Amino acid sequence: MPVLVFDPTVEQRLKEERQASGADRYDEVWEGVYMMAPLADNEHQELQLQLGGVFALAVVWSGIGRAQTGANVSDREDGWEHNYRIPDVVAVLPGSRARDRGTHWCGGPDFCVEILSPGDRSRQKLDFYAQIGVRELLLVGRGPWELELYRLKDARLERVGVPEPVGGGRVISEIVPLSFRLTPGSPRPRIEISHHDGNQRWLV
Repeated sequence: MPVLVFDPTVEQRLKEERQASGADRYDEVWEGVYMMAPLADNEHQELQLQLGGVFALAVVWSGIGRAQTGANVSDREDGWEHNYRIPDVVAVLPGSRARDRGTHWCGGPDFCVEILSPGDRSRQKLDFYAQIGVRELLLVGRGPWELELYRLKDARLERVGVPEPVGGGRVISEIVPLSFRLTPGSPRPRIEISHHDGNQRWLV
């Protein structure tokens, strides 16, 4: 269950312990409130790495934009540490609202991926992502396994269609040249990613 810590000594000790162990890698700050994210399990980390690799091929090495895993995304140029989120994967295309400030992106990347973990608050980030202008967001659910694609419309991220379960249809991006589908696999379902050119396909 969530815990509110009002003792500054305990707060500082917790932050120092998480920093020393590396557990703070995905901690975020929401309007000045420090959010300690659940530790990413091995499956989460493998998915993030493999999805990042696909975006490197389809976006970076094809020359259409930039992509990163675990990037800091904020709504402000300065003092960004007081309000930022860390999507699992981001893609930034030419003309994007996102500006590279070195330490973080100010404004919304064009495409973001969030991999859901038990106890995280990925769905609660949608309003923030819409506010900063993220154009599409892919949620990867793992309990149950399903894919959800959200698209920016009238300043809101609205879900495109229904969540697609294992063996369901594809979710097709209008921003990056990729579509996504869940296929059966062991020990977990696989995400089949197809390039719009029809020639490239990846299983992650």
